Amino acid sequence: MAIREEVYYDGGPHIGDLIINLLVGLTIVGLPLTIGAVVRALWLRYRITDRRISVTGGWMGRDRSDIIYSEIVKVVTVPRGLGTWGDMVLTLRDGSRLELRAVPKFREVYEYINQKLSAKAQKVSGPLGRQDS
Repeated sequence: MAIREEVYYDGGPHIGDLIINLLVGLTIVGLPLTIGAVVRALWLRYRITDRRISVTGGWMGRDRSDIIYSEIVKVVTVPRGLGTWGDMVLTLRDGSRLELRAVPKFREVYEYINQKLSAKAQKVSGPLGRQDS
């Protein structure tokens, strides 16, 4: 019997990331950023469930990373696009990091992920530059 996963978010990066980078791409200097945003818009997909975080990306969407919550030791968020979307960096137990770029509703997604983390991971996670008292 297969255990069903409850999907919290399934989709790509925020469209605002693409729009802003297309505008930046009007300058020659901004072309690499624009190309990166187009590749993300075409092939990057996030699937966040009650059991894992899956990121499919890379050229033509050929790379996939699956992370279970018990492997995450820290989550750092950075708002982008006037706070409409944001980036997250998941630090794993082995020291590697997984970056989630242009996550829509990133504050809500962060809260959902944070609920699934261990108490120790919750204590060290949060927004970039957060000052603990």
